[in-house]
Amino acid sequence: MTVDNILSHASLEWKFSQVFGERVAGEDIQDVDIISAIGFDKSGDNLAIGDRGGRVIIFERNDRKDTSKNIHTRNKLEQLNLTPASHPEYQYKTEFQSHEPEFDYLKSLEIEEKINKVKWCVSPNGSRFILSTNDKTIKLWKVKEHKAKTIKEMNHDQYVSSENALLAEMSFSSEQGKFSLSSGCHRDLSENTAMNKVASKDINDMIPDLDDTSWRRCRKVYGHAHDFNINSISNNSDGETFISADDLRINLWNLEISNQCFNIIDMKPSNMEDLTEIITSAEFHPLHCNLLAYSSSRGFIRLVDMRQSALCDHSAILLRAEELSRPKSFFTEIISSISDIKFSSDGRFIISRDYMNLKLWDIHKGSSPVAVFKVHEHLRPRLCELYDNDSIFDRFECCLSADGLHFATGSYSNQLRMFSYGYGSAEGITTEAGKTPDRS
Repeated sequence: MTVDNILSHASLEWKFSQVFGERVAGEDIQDVDIISAIGFDKSGDNLAIGDRGGRVIIFERNDRKDTSKNIHTRNKLEQLNLTPASHPEYQYKTEFQSHEPEFDYLKSLEIEEKINKVKWCVSPNGSRFILSTNDKTIKLWKVKEHKAKTIKEMNHDQYVSSENALLAEMSFSSEQGKFSLSSGCHRDLSENTAMNKVASKDINDMIPDLDDTSWRRCRKVYGHAHDFNINSISNNSDGETFISADDLRINLWNLEISNQCFNIIDMKPSNMEDLTEIITSAEFHPLHCNLLAYSSSRGFIRLVDMRQSALCDHSAILLRAEELSRPKSFFTEIISSISDIKFSSDGRFIISRDYMNLKLWDIHKGSSPVAVFKVHEHLRPRLCELYDNDSIFDRFECCLSADGLHFATGSYSNQLRMFSYGYGSAEGITTEAGKTPDRS
């Protein structure tokens, strides 16, 4: 689902825009059809969706194609002193099977096909490149539009063309083992009305038609580099490299080299009993190719400069928040574990999501977040119950707008929580992404 916002300094109004995958009433939801990953490209014109069945589905924005019509409509609205309210509209483009279930015989481990992350790569030409990953294997896919000739059936006239009439009179001689023309094939068509009518029933009048289709191919497979499940992939701004992260390691890859990667962060202790934290998310800086950030289960965010050392474990700027006003409890470290981080488009801010809160960080002021938005504060009295049923370990993702002022994250009961920095209510806005959303 996508949500449009109409922005003014006085208020921020959110309106439902579009839903994908509406099903027939009474239809059961299959586990393989549940969405597990989603990602827009930088332009916002393309949307990739991954599901538990290992498929990647691509949608394309189509409300910008008729430029002349849009300009004409905009001019009329300007004459009436009105603002055009255009919601983005996406249409289905293509889909493909990205991953299949596998079995690791060395570890006796089943690897499910579920897509964990999808990321769009920089496209130097008309092609689209997408990185998709399951728990162990990353794949680079190339999706390109091309014109394909298809056969289109047309309505027949009373008389067929001379070419089809000629084909109708062709017969195969089994004795000679070759095609031959029957007698009378050179007769004038005007005298063969009956024959033409019969031929028109048996031979379809076919013409080629040019359709837009998508051609896709798996260009690279990056595997056998992670002992633990991959939780993040992120493209670099240089357009040549990307990182993949699991619980204890972050690897740096070149898009063109699939059989080699460089381990730049390794948090695995020599004795696993000394393990105190794991990596939960990793993201490249949107502008500087040497900077990346990763979060941990202890609520820390580390900003790393890859120019300082080959192994970046100890050369990091630490962003952390100390809740001095609240006494520590058994659940303090669990609920402070960060499940997702995102950079703002200018790279100045980082938005992070833990179980309770959404936090906005300034990378130049790491002592505390510049804003904290409470998402699950109402669940604090029920932490014991949430721990017993393992809900306290649920992971939620987050995102932010291009201007870095508006943030969105998920919650329980199909609820979407949205917040703004600098104005608006501190409680934000809550809307339900349900089966029958408000389409006003």
